[in-house]
Amino acid sequence: MSSDYASILTPAACYVDFCLVPVGTGNVSVASEVAQVQKLLRASGLKHTMHSAGTTVEGSWDDVMRVVGQAHAIVHQGGVQRVQTSMRVGTRTDKTQTAEQKVKRVEEILARDE
Repeated sequence: MSSDYASILTPAACYVDFCLVPVGTGNVSVASEVAQVQKLLRASGLKHTMHSAGTTVEGSWDDVMRVVGQAHAIVHQGGVQRVQTSMRVGTRTDKTQTAEQKVKRVEEILARDE
């Protein structure tokens, strides 16, 4: 393992499941902030899937992490002073697999077992 940490590259691809939470807005709904983030994700061209508790984004490490940072920035631009995000990040080096393929694989197992 190299001790030259500056030369360590980020993984080629990843998926991130993230939940962005605007804090201190005085409103229990976050729908308008989520809509702004979804517009950003659409414009990014990255594959993404919104669900009830967050969004999964797929692409290169640098592009995915950049768009999560931009999501923070766009919510801040809307007047929110504090934003908290929780993320789960996955990477693989043995094969390329989309989030959709991961779900499909589990559904195939469930269908076989029924």
